[in-house]
Amino acid sequence: MKIGLIGKTNVGKSTMFAAATLIDVEISNRVFTTIKPNTGISSVRAQCPCKALKVTCNPRNSRCVDGTRLISVELTDVAGLVPDAHLGKGLGNQFLSDALSADALIHVVDAAGATDLQGSPVTPGSHDPRDDIAFLEKEIDYWLLGIVKKAQFSHRMDARGKALVELVHKQLTGLGFRYDDVEYAMNVRGILQASTDDALLAFLKALREKAKPMLIAGNKCDLPAAQKNVETMSDARFVPCSAEAELALRRAQQKGKISYQAGDSHFEIVSTLTDKEKQVLAYIDEHVLRRFGSTGVQQCVEKAVYDLLQMIVVYPVENEHKFSDKKGAVLPDAHLLPRGSSARDLAYKIHKDIGDHFISAVDCKTGKLVGNKPLSDGDVISIKAGK
Repeated sequence: MKIGLIGKTNVGKSTMFAAATLIDVEISNRVFTTIKPNTGISSVRAQCPCKALKVTCNPRNSRCVDGTRLISVELTDVAGLVPDAHLGKGLGNQFLSDALSADALIHVVDAAGATDLQGSPVTPGSHDPRDDIAFLEKEIDYWLLGIVKKAQFSHRMDARGKALVELVHKQLTGLGFRYDDVEYAMNVRGILQASTDDALLAFLKALREKAKPMLIAGNKCDLPAAQKNVETMSDARFVPCSAEAELALRRAQQKGKISYQAGDSHFEIVSTLTDKEKQVLAYIDEHVLRRFGSTGVQQCVEKAVYDLLQMIVVYPVENEHKFSDKKGAVLPDAHLLPRGSSARDLAYKIHKDIGDHFISAVDCKTGKLVGNKPLSDGDVISIKAGK
């Protein structure tokens, strides 16, 4: 699973990436600081079953911090977008290709309105971040339009129904668009024949929204010029955040200065601070944590995984009574699965051979067979497979 950080240049994408992954990347206010995508590992939180089951877990593919399981997800920081990227301007085609390789997108905007569409600094509050949202989505849609009209597609615009679905899917499958996504979008738009660019654009917008769901991260939310935008942004996908505050907290935690976990609403000072460190932390506490409840960075990653992609966390084990694997490790793994997944889907997630030889599965919390019903978030499942 990959989450993409996208947006125009100079809005804090690289800072947000560094805050979420603790990977050092070049951060500046220059246009195109990021050229090639930076890729790293972030995490999402889940309630580990260890406390409810009264066991001590031995995590293998994740970490457990006082009953909170931290599960890894891939995060990529894509180069900045400029107007007319779909025509090849800026890093155009590379940006769009890198962006759409992700399963879900976090669009980072400058909530303070201090950068124009090109990413150049302007007077804070003079630019409307809503324009950035519309411009980025338009660039993606027009780029997809160009792709589906390439090659032999143009003289087959009279294709209908299933034939049209198959044609579009063939053109976009390299970007991770599934057949079911194309079919869904076609049904939503009620398009029986893609005879015009407008009809295709309406379809491609529905397809993008379904296949590449997007969250809006209103970065720099603590700045005075951001207040009006934060208060009036009506988009349900909008999350106010301060990447600089999160990065400062994570680095202070790394140095042993404070006790803090990503996503927390507070921190605790545990070591001697310099006057500058005191000032920075006091500012973050007053203008970010107390006002918004968190820096918003961790919330963005988790909303992308749990809300946009509709993932649940399931814990597979072998011994249903000891909640362990064959080596005795308790609750060793935590897997993210799409909501509605079955025990057989979990089996395939673990290994193809286990999925191929799947027999049955037991809910370790109840001791009952799972059957064909969808798994639930937090399930501990023991899978029985043949040889």
